Amino acid sequence: MENSESNNSSVVKAGLILAIAVAAVLGFLYFKERQKVAEKVVEVGEVNRDLMLTNTKLDSISTQLDARIAEVTALGGQVEELEALKSQLEKDKRNLIYSKNVSLKEYQDKIANYELALTEKDGEIQQLKEANMILTSENEVLLTEKTQLQEEKVTLENTTATLKDSVFAINTKNAELSEKVSLAAALRPMNYSVSAINSRGKEKDGEEFKARKVDKIKVAFKLAENPLTKKENKTVYMRLLDPTGTVISDMATGSGTFKFGGKETVYTAKQTVMFSNDGQTVDFIYDRGADYESGKYTVVLFSEGYRIGQTTFSVK
Repeated sequence: MENSESNNSSVVKAGLILAIAVAAVLGFLYFKERQKVAEKVVEVGEVNRDLMLTNTKLDSISTQLDARIAEVTALGGQVEELEALKSQLEKDKRNLIYSKNVSLKEYQDKIANYELALTEKDGEIQQLKEANMILTSENEVLLTEKTQLQEEKVTLENTTATLKDSVFAINTKNAELSEKVSLAAALRPMNYSVSAINSRGKEKDGEEFKARKVDKIKVAFKLAENPLTKKENKTVYMRLLDPTGTVISDMATGSGTFKFGGKETVYTAKQTVMFSNDGQTVDFIYDRGADYESGKYTVVLFSEGYRIGQTTFSVK
């Protein structure tokens, strides 16, 4: 009887020890699992924080790009490169938000490249500012000189005949200044763009076009603001030179001649525009009515006796 009770007691003790051991193992496994979950939560939190910081940096760069675009536009510079950079940045922002697999290292490199591009553009903007300051200063000097000479001329015209020689000298100087003022007041095209228009009227911008897709050529540019230039009708002549340097012209479609440098000069097309001094855009659309040979074409613009600008495009 005593042996039976002793055996039962041993079994109970063994069962308790086993239960305690199992509970300890289960507790340890539960603790480890909780620790893994906590670590995963921390890891996900860090990734989300890095994504938010990256998105914030991209937003900041986007704001800076908008500011640069506005500044370059106000200075009369070209913004195509900045606008392309802004478009790529917006695409990167969308990918950052909606892509499942995002490489933060890749985005850190992108941000570094964007910041480098901003720094380079700041240098270009400074050059534009300096160039505009020089032009403004030169225009102010010319206006001052013209005013002074006009006042001198009026005074001399009211003097006696003994001042005729002086009047002649002043008139000569005034003529020279008038030439300078006329040159300073000449139209200044900028921000050129060339488009090829196919037979269906579809336009394609660029610097090189396929010959079979060129039915018409569109040359567009802006006229820079200039306080010296009168707001009036201005005739702009366009000469389109083929790859051999020959002027493309057809009198039946509007070509003709104009005076330049004392000589009759053939033009491809002309257009009369009302200069409004507000950065207006002018378009030349030319229908040659024939195929374009492969090579580089040059567009040269003239107005009021001056060669005011040129651009090029290629056909392959």
